[in-house]
Amino acid sequence: MVSKRRSLRIAVVGVLGAASLALAGTAMAATPATDTATPVVAQKAVLAKADITAKPSVSSVRAWQLFRVTGRTTGLKAGSKVTLQQKQHGKWVSLPASTNISRDGSYSLGVKLGLKGKNDLRIVSGTTASPVFNVTVR
Repeated sequence: MVSKRRSLRIAVVGVLGAASLALAGTAMAATPATDTATPVVAQKAVLAKADITAKPSVSSVRAWQLFRVTGRTTGLKAGSKVTLQQKQHGKWVSLPASTNISRDGSYSLGVKLGLKGKNDLRIVSGTTASPVFNVTVR
């Protein structure tokens, strides 16, 4: 009697194992085999890395004297906002100076600074930032 139960148990386990393998094989066969490298490369080409350049019109100004920061963007949508940030006490602070990106990817921003000394500045749009540039306020 014991051997009959054991044989039945082994047979049931064997059938269940074969059924699960068949289902797994069917699921794998239903998934189309694709070359994953090609879509990733194509996707990277479509989503160009965002970049911002920035150049001040002067390297030194008097306090509250107007100067311009101009530059170009790539990978950012026309009409997106770019904002000037200033490093204050080790943190980047957004200043109330912003403009929209033109259709050709350029921007021009009028700026007045009052914090005397060397000012570390950058232009940001979302998570994209330009390299840091300096303007000294005398």
